[in-house]
Amino acid sequence: MTQLFYASTLFGAMTLGAAIDEGLFGPNPGRRILLVSNNAAIPEITPSLDQAPGFAALRPRFDEVWSWNDIVAPLHPSDWKARVIEVPMLGRLLRSHLSLEEGPQELVLESIAVPPARTIAGLVKDCPITVYSDGLMSYGPTRDPLPQEISGRITRLLHLDLVPGLSPLLLSEYGVPARALPDRAFLEVVAQTERLTHGTRDLPRGQAMILGQYLSALDIVTQDEEAGLHADMLRGLAARGFRSVLFKPHPAGGRRHAQRLRETATELGVTLTVVGESVPAESCFATLAPELVVGCFSTALVTASRQFGLPVATLGGDLVLERLAPYENSNRVPVTITDALLPRLSPDGSLEEPPPVDLPALVGAVGYCMQSDTHPELRERAVAYLEANGPARYFKRQRLTALDLLPRSPAKPTPGPLDKLRRRLSRALS
Repeated sequence: MTQLFYASTLFGAMTLGAAIDEGLFGPNPGRRILLVSNNAAIPEITPSLDQAPGFAALRPRFDEVWSWNDIVAPLHPSDWKARVIEVPMLGRLLRSHLSLEEGPQELVLESIAVPPARTIAGLVKDCPITVYSDGLMSYGPTRDPLPQEISGRITRLLHLDLVPGLSPLLLSEYGVPARALPDRAFLEVVAQTERLTHGTRDLPRGQAMILGQYLSALDIVTQDEEAGLHADMLRGLAARGFRSVLFKPHPAGGRRHAQRLRETATELGVTLTVVGESVPAESCFATLAPELVVGCFSTALVTASRQFGLPVATLGGDLVLERLAPYENSNRVPVTITDALLPRLSPDGSLEEPPPVDLPALVGAVGYCMQSDTHPELRERAVAYLEANGPARYFKRQRLTALDLLPRSPAKPTPGPLDKLRRRLSRALS
């Protein structure tokens, strides 16, 4: 029996490691193959997850590791997909390349709705698919419809229980059951990774930490706006008295953000330490215990709070909520969750708790507005939430109008003969 796994981030690979250790893929069937993909904008200058020091702790769980980038080179893995007429031939070539013979007995993928995972699912046929989620996107609806040939093979969704009490919407329209991974299993993998690599050994302990993302690379904001968000995070931390701050760039974010943030740190008199791209944020949480972790809407904010018990705060959620387009952008639910759940940091250092919210009701309403055709059963929840809370912050008027969800103004009563007489008398006496 052969199992074929796919991962594009070290966080995802750690999630897979936790699931394997927990026995969710059964005993070692003989061959476990890991296919890794580097989906950075310029993968040639960005280390792949299997090149990160922490991957050495995960490597023994797999019999073979292959690079999807090498297989599809010189094409970018996030852009390339096989044409329909090429699928049979390329599927045979992939199975031959990986020595899969008739094919694996199980295919394990993340981000099933988009390439490269969707491309791989289309090439590796006739086997069950397990989808695992490595972040907050599991709580949002499936980004794009899946063909029956893929959706009909998905047997389960594995996910970290990042928001207890909140059920994943991902793949629920296909009747796919969701199963949460135990926190314990994931934390043990994080500890193993850190013990083997000592990736945080030379970093200062107990300071504040900024989590970078790659918002501009996704065209959510401009590069200058993203740099401005990082600068505001640093100003807020400096205003709260932090004189030493860690900056953890996103692995796909490049180095320019760290360079610009150093300039702001110099202006503020703050010592800025940049964490290596290959060091998982979770390793920093586990060993350095930052006194405050700040980001925009990174999943790592929730893991820091939920699994490591660290104080966290968000900054920039309002800007991202305004800029996300189209409305069904799959980042909408992650930013909604972090914005509604976590304290908000201002550049002046003040921390503001978000208003109380029924998070399952909010996420259900947003999910319906994102994919109303896929989740018509959520309409009543959306109507109830909007009637109770109004459309502010998380909803677009144009989308609510299209879905006939805007509160209706009460109709003005038709004036009767007596009303007309009163108005004429009023005008005559005025």
